[in-house]
Amino acid sequence: MSGIRPTGYLHLGNYFGAMRNYVRMQDEYPCFFMVADLHSLTTHPDTRALSESVRRVLAENIACGLDPEKVALYCQSHVPETTELYLYFNMLAYKGELEKTTTFKDKARLQPDNINVGLLTYPVLQAADILLHRAHLVPVGKDQEQHLEMSRNFAQRFNHRYGEVFPEPQAFNYGQELVKVPSLDGAGKMSKSENQNATLYLADDDETIRKKLMKAKTDAGPTEPNQPKPDYIDNLFSLMRLVSSSEVVAEFEEAYTGCTIRYGDMKKQLAEDMVRFISPIRERAAAIHQDDAYLKKVMQIGAEKARESASKTMVQVRAAMGLNYY
Repeated sequence: MSGIRPTGYLHLGNYFGAMRNYVRMQDEYPCFFMVADLHSLTTHPDTRALSESVRRVLAENIACGLDPEKVALYCQSHVPETTELYLYFNMLAYKGELEKTTTFKDKARLQPDNINVGLLTYPVLQAADILLHRAHLVPVGKDQEQHLEMSRNFAQRFNHRYGEVFPEPQAFNYGQELVKVPSLDGAGKMSKSENQNATLYLADDDETIRKKLMKAKTDAGPTEPNQPKPDYIDNLFSLMRLVSSSEVVAEFEEAYTGCTIRYGDMKKQLAEDMVRFISPIRERAAAIHQDDAYLKKVMQIGAEKARESASKTMVQVRAAMGLNYY
């Protein structure tokens, strides 16, 4: 089980850090992938643009290879069992532990005038999302490990207080190091909402991709053979390894080692390879986004699958808690 907030546009980091594994998982496991619209309300309370954002994220997920026939691809708010379990887990959560979470402290610093209770209990809702389907595997990166640990805590507390219902979910990435796609300016990783000129979005048009890559930071080049690469140069090679052929990568590696590299040529090559990679995803996402009937069908089918799973869990939860009064 995993989810993504419908804020910002999906980018290259989302694809290589998450989506690629999701597509692989759908052929090997029963999967639940969620558009987390309720989560987005903690930082984006204006809902006028939310419907469009949800549809766009669904379209991009499908364009990246998720098959709504194979997985439950659904909208969080379409599964009311989520908020019921969220309420029960709130009774097992403590103010002190929630205030210590990294994401709460970060978000509170970014929006000091909107430190709402939903922001504080964000990890509780996230635990409800995961445990609602009694998920064993959660494909997450290091930045979400603290929240996953809290999900295990809620599972343990519930099981200890009421009886065994929930498994303890574990992070999953096929035993490989998760890919972290660097930003084009070498300052951190690509972002859905920040650092937009240094991020390659799956919705970027060809010319925008070319312009962003040609502006990527470089220098005068190495001055001696086998000189270590600065971070911002290593970043360009990291991007090239994602979308270019091994022969192309080897050619520029050899040029760097031999002090003959021309960064302008490298960035032009990388730009064309990136265009070739991103443009089919962008075009497919745009076509899906325009098909209202199809997206409504996807959301309906996804909600039905998710609610079938959720209702089975909630039957067990209510029985364990002794809430069946008649």
